[in-house]
Amino acid sequence: MEQNGTAPRVVVGVDGSSSSFEALRWAVRYAALIGGSVEAVTAWEVPYGWFAPPMDTDLDVESAKDRQAQELREVLGDEGAASVRAHLTRGNPTDVLVEAAEGAEALVVGSRGHSGFTRALLGSVSQQVSHHAPCPVVIVRSGAS
Repeated sequence: MEQNGTAPRVVVGVDGSSSSFEALRWAVRYAALIGGSVEAVTAWEVPYGWFAPPMDTDLDVESAKDRQAQELREVLGDEGAASVRAHLTRGNPTDVLVEAAEGAEALVVGSRGHSGFTRALLGSVSQQVSHHAPCPVVIVRSGAS
């Protein structure tokens, strides 16, 4: 299933939730089956508007990268985490994932993330990417991995 002489990519959204960790494990198993690579994408967006809680808008990017790497190691072990390319990007999670999935074999997301009240207002990331992704989308339900 190589595309233009390169191994297929599997993009997975990881937001620190248990559902995203299940999606990560699924993506790694799938990539192994198709001889592909995994890109774990974490996106953040500063909430705004009347419903946003007061918060520090300066994210310590290095600390966030360290936390992301630690979570990958906890979920996949040292060897598994070393095989995953991690990306940390500021922006709307749906937009970031759809863009990252350009040319990918699949986009994998969990069925529930950390979006709480925002999800109730705007719709979930999994629902949005299923409508807009440029490749097949796999939504991993809790307990499915």
